[in-house]
Amino acid sequence: MYTTIDLFDLTKTRAASLLAATKYPWEALKSIREFILDIGKELPEEEFDHPSEDVWIAKDAKIFPSAYIGGPCIIDHGTEVRHCAFIRGSALIGQNCVIGNSVELKNVILFDNVQTPHYNYVGDSILGYKAHMGAGSITSNVKSDKTLVTVHSNEEQLATGLKKFGAILGDFVEVGCNSVLNPGTIIGRHTNIYPVSSVRGTIPESSIYKDAKRIIIKEH
Repeated sequence: MYTTIDLFDLTKTRAASLLAATKYPWEALKSIREFILDIGKELPEEEFDHPSEDVWIAKDAKIFPSAYIGGPCIIDHGTEVRHCAFIRGSALIGQNCVIGNSVELKNVILFDNVQTPHYNYVGDSILGYKAHMGAGSITSNVKSDKTLVTVHSNEEQLATGLKKFGAILGDFVEVGCNSVLNPGTIIGRHTNIYPVSSVRGTIPESSIYKDAKRIIIKEH
């Protein structure tokens, strides 16, 4: 449930070739910067502005004047970056996304139609198609003891070799307000996280996370 093909529709991101080369999506985190630099150079000048070094912004994107955008970064068609957003770099932001007020992004892939609209921190993470993070929800990307992040599930534990790794959200994931996604959290497609949750480990697709002991599979 936590492989790249389990979590994502790769037709909904410019990072398709990068992710398709991985078994587990977190394997792509270390390559986001170089990938952006490679594909940025090939973006058509008639569609993308190049306002500063290593930054490409679609001409139809809406960027509020108080937003900070550091490179390397690609902001795709139809995306809105609102007041005081802080894009620190290594951010590949898809089409029709919302990067809200005071949102901070760092080393991320956001698929098309992702929404991080209010006071979110997303670092060293990948958010799938139409994933949505409620107001104040964040990814925690470093363990308190600074050891390497391990992905935990009922079946096994997978060493990632990464010190910084936030969360992977599959397509259509909904994260409730003021939730914390602890390092190495994987959330399957179509899953809902209750507000004010502290989430860790792997959460099955098409489920409702109420708390660690109450994860309900949705009825179809």
